[in-house]
Amino acid sequence: MTKVSMTVNGKAVSGEVEGRTLLAEFLRNNLHLTGTHIGCDTSQCGACTVHVNGKMVKSCAILAQEADGAEVATIEGMANDDGSLGVIQAAFQEHHGLQCGFCTPGMVMAAADLLAKNTNPSEADIRSHLDGNICRCTGYHNIVKSIQAAASALS
Repeated sequence: MTKVSMTVNGKAVSGEVEGRTLLAEFLRNNLHLTGTHIGCDTSQCGACTVHVNGKMVKSCAILAQEADGAEVATIEGMANDDGSLGVIQAAFQEHHGLQCGFCTPGMVMAAADLLAKNTNPSEADIRSHLDGNICRCTGYHNIVKSIQAAASALS
């Protein structure tokens, strides 16, 4: 067992993990942050997307040990301090950017990454940035609309 320590959503956390423990498993099983979904376990679907040191990563593709000392942001950290939906989350709700909701945490985290880099993305920019985040329900149209709405609300 190896001890890992990191800051998750602004809070210092630590835990003991086996060397093969994925960051997604650590977040879900050790920290009980179950908003990070594990969809494919092979980094294909993007449902497990989080931010590590400000960079968008698929948490099923890195070990918890690799995030030791890192700043990690999850979907739970996207909410406002009072627990209400953050701007991007609210835009997904208002513009029907979800159906079953399984991909939504990864989509929101990908959107946050994009909007941190590009405050006024085109539809093509959004679609390109979402490459690697798979939705099996919506056809992406309302996801794109949600991200456009979030961009407008944040500007």
